[in-house]
Amino acid sequence: MREMNEAALPVGRALIAALFLWSGFRKLGHPAAVIAMIGHSLPFPTFGFAISLACELGAGTLLLLGYRTRWMAAIIAMFTLATALAFHNDFADRDALTNFMKNIAILGGLFHVFVVGGGRFSMDALISRPRTAAA
Repeated sequence: MREMNEAALPVGRALIAALFLWSGFRKLGHPAAVIAMIGHSLPFPTFGFAISLACELGAGTLLLLGYRTRWMAAIIAMFTLATALAFHNDFADRDALTNFMKNIAILGGLFHVFVVGGGRFSMDALISRPRTAAA
């Protein structure tokens, strides 16, 4: 059972990371529209755009690889919560409420990753393995 649990960890990381990587690459396709949309809810929309790319593409890639897994999960969780509060806060709008609740569900998955860490099949585990001296 432990082997199956260890094998499930990278799958879970990949599924969560896929959402953020997809979103980040989509933003690269039309930056002006994304910056304008951010500007409707937040000051400094160009900075917000850069932060979103860093979180989605940067932290998303590192989460996928399992590098500094707990930190990446925490960073993406903070980004996800901020996104929910800034852009999906009109609870009278059914779509906004649905997107808010989806972000909360994603936070649940990220909390699990934060607690469990990268597992055996991660860069974290590879880096922390004891090195043997060459003969």
